[in-house]
Amino acid sequence: MKSLLFTLLFFCVSDWALAQQTINLNPGPAHLGPAPSVDTLAEAKLVFIRNVTNPTLTVYKSAHPSGTAVIVCPGGAFRLLSVTNEGLEVAEWLNAKGVTVFILNYRLTPTPVWPDPVLMADMQNLNFAHIDSVNAPYVPLAVADGREAIRYVREHAADFGILPNRIGIMGFSAGGTLAASVAQTYDAGSRPDFVAPIYAYTGAILGEGAPKDAPPMFLAMASDDPIAYGNLDLYKKWRDAGHAAELHIYAKGGHGFGARKQYLASDDWMNRFSDWLEVQGLLMTPERALSMAQYTPQQLAMGKEASQKRINTDWAYMQRFKEENQKLVPPKPGVKRVVFMGDSITEAWEPSAPDFFADKSYVARGISGQTTPQMLLRFRQDVLDLKPAVVHILAGTNDIAENTGPISIPEIMGNIAAMAELAKAHHIEVVLSAVLPALEYSWKPGMQPAEKIERLNVLIKDYAANNDCIYLDYYTPMVDQRKGLQLIYSEDGVHPNKEGYEVMGALAEKAIAAALKKQKQNKNKP
Repeated sequence: MKSLLFTLLFFCVSDWALAQQTINLNPGPAHLGPAPSVDTLAEAKLVFIRNVTNPTLTVYKSAHPSGTAVIVCPGGAFRLLSVTNEGLEVAEWLNAKGVTVFILNYRLTPTPVWPDPVLMADMQNLNFAHIDSVNAPYVPLAVADGREAIRYVREHAADFGILPNRIGIMGFSAGGTLAASVAQTYDAGSRPDFVAPIYAYTGAILGEGAPKDAPPMFLAMASDDPIAYGNLDLYKKWRDAGHAAELHIYAKGGHGFGARKQYLASDDWMNRFSDWLEVQGLLMTPERALSMAQYTPQQLAMGKEASQKRINTDWAYMQRFKEENQKLVPPKPGVKRVVFMGDSITEAWEPSAPDFFADKSYVARGISGQTTPQMLLRFRQDVLDLKPAVVHILAGTNDIAENTGPISIPEIMGNIAAMAELAKAHHIEVVLSAVLPALEYSWKPGMQPAEKIERLNVLIKDYAANNDCIYLDYYTPMVDQRKGLQLIYSEDGVHPNKEGYEVMGALAEKAIAAALKKQKQNKNKP
């Protein structure tokens, strides 16, 4: 069978799949059998493949890759591949989490007609002994395809932008049988780094127990699924051998739910799988994982919960500085207050370079992760109400990262301009800062911010020139030849270190002095 058939199939199933790549795993002769075919179940919006004789991998790349990859094995009793709710829809969901997906079309038991009345009768009567006897010659072929898939992806990891030690395999029903079999029969090159059998049929799993270096395992099933009862034993086998395992059993859900919505608790299994991947550190880039290693999984979960609660109840984080603003005493006579409005770069400035703020009437009002619409909402209470002489605005990088959703460069500039105009209306001089260079965001990889930052800085500079604001160029002295932040000024490529803040501090002092001079000149005008 030619891989072209599968390419055409996926093109037809979903426009989302158009830009993907299909790889032939078996360049040799295919095993004999009926011609490959595609079947549809229109009312359920499902597509099935039968009679796979030559295995293929179809690649689905994430727009924001974390470096993690999953080989997804659809189910179908080793007679079919359910490529929608156990393939394409799962891939789309994983892609959104930063995971690169390879859907495996593994070799199947020949099935000339569908529906197969014998198989249907066996499934209804739970006659697994007969199903297994018919499938017996082909299950080892399918499992071999799973091992070869891992080997291929690992050998070509650099080509796909993934890490060779972050390659997992997951499968549904018979695909779960395949995934669990790979987890018990791998060699050095085909060992999965994690495995996720979902409502797997365990009666045909190959291998003799959990290997000594078995990967961590995630399992999910419904208690009203008689086909998946053996998952309990699989979980126990892993745990008794001292290996990490997590099992979720839902009261209802039946067999074969995959990504299909049934409005039952079992619909939530994908979120639990995401949580599990997150705890393993598999949804972060290695750089982000390293920076977060100081926190326990419990601390990260608590922080995530608190952040979500705050988004739902205080989107702009108006409470962050409310108490501090109330306690803020007026500056000494003749001293001019300066408020620094921004995000984490502003928030981390004082802790990283305390001498810059010492003995000055500088007030830092930066909140990590914030975007310009959030800052605009809190601008009155965190800037205007503090009655500063000057406001220093450094904002926009989190907008480019789409922390609060998609936003255009002109829209970002519009929010920055709105803050500047509010300040001007209250006789506050404005220092508009260039956005610092960045090649990548560790928390949102794949955004390619460098060119966008350049475009935004052009707009900020032009606005400042045309609207009587001071333009503060942090970008030029800190950018490298790649259009990223110079390594001597940052540990993560986004946030300045002490040396970076020293450069910024010297530039900020000059800009603030220029703003105060301009304010004095304006007051002296007749």
